[in-house]
Amino acid sequence: MRFLSISWGALASLGKRLRLISVLTLISVAAHAGSIDPNSAEGFVALNRKVQCSLEDASPQVFEWSGNGYARVPGEPDRKLFGLLGMNIRQCVTIEDPDRGTGYRLVSREIMLYLDPTTGEIMRIFDNPWTGAQNQVIHVANDPVNGRPTFGLDADGNERSFAYRDVNGQYLINYEIPLFYTNAMGGDYQKYVGGTYHATEIFDFNGDVAELLDADQAVAYPVVSWVRLAQWLPWMEMNSRAGMLYFNAMGRKLQNYDQLPEMMKAEIAENYPEYVAPPPLDDPRRNETSWTYMKKIIDAREESPASSLPH
Repeated sequence: MRFLSISWGALASLGKRLRLISVLTLISVAAHAGSIDPNSAEGFVALNRKVQCSLEDASPQVFEWSGNGYARVPGEPDRKLFGLLGMNIRQCVTIEDPDRGTGYRLVSREIMLYLDPTTGEIMRIFDNPWTGAQNQVIHVANDPVNGRPTFGLDADGNERSFAYRDVNGQYLINYEIPLFYTNAMGGDYQKYVGGTYHATEIFDFNGDVAELLDADQAVAYPVVSWVRLAQWLPWMEMNSRAGMLYFNAMGRKLQNYDQLPEMMKAEIAENYPEYVAPPPLDDPRRNETSWTYMKKIIDAREESPASSLPH
């Protein structure tokens, strides 16, 4: 179908270009001699977008990471339990707010696989050294993992600055995220008897400052490190045993989906086909966490013990 001799495909392409022009116009306000100003509201939005996704709307970006997970139990040496291999696929969309101006929203979904610490293969069964049980592994498959809207003005209308350290031309950014909330697998009396979910996520980003501040480049490609301090995973069936887990991993934003490790792409093709693309830009769903996802899988197993689930 054609309208005024312009195809729908051409209109969609034109709309995408116009959205990019709109974002880049916003960026140009914050730019001086081709450089984004990190101390402006527009620069705050632009630089966050470049690190987290792209200045261009509907431009899928992929992060990949790998590392190891350990257990710490009082009175015992720490144990390496599994390797880690993860990915997150995401995109951003420009949003407007009458009070806070132009900002963006990020939508994403992510997978993290637990690997055999010796062979490096995907772990399906965990030989629990404390209970002697063989636990069926539930890998992380969180969909969606969407961000709250980000603006260059705070709730009081003050401009926000994009903070980073410049060390030899490399930007360094660190985030610590303490978590303490009602456990998705708990009951109605957790505030009386305990059992809340308690963890800490630590993210560090670094990359080339010139690339980050370049107003003509839509995407930055940072290196990311991730540390997690957390309780036992529910699928380990550790009950109330003393101890904790800590994870340490590094990765980076990739040029494209094809750069993911072959093991990850094969697992996605077989068990998580929707993860080849991010969620839709207008995704209205509530976020999934590792624990809400595990609860769904565990509940399904209880309802149908003979079912064959890939997780």
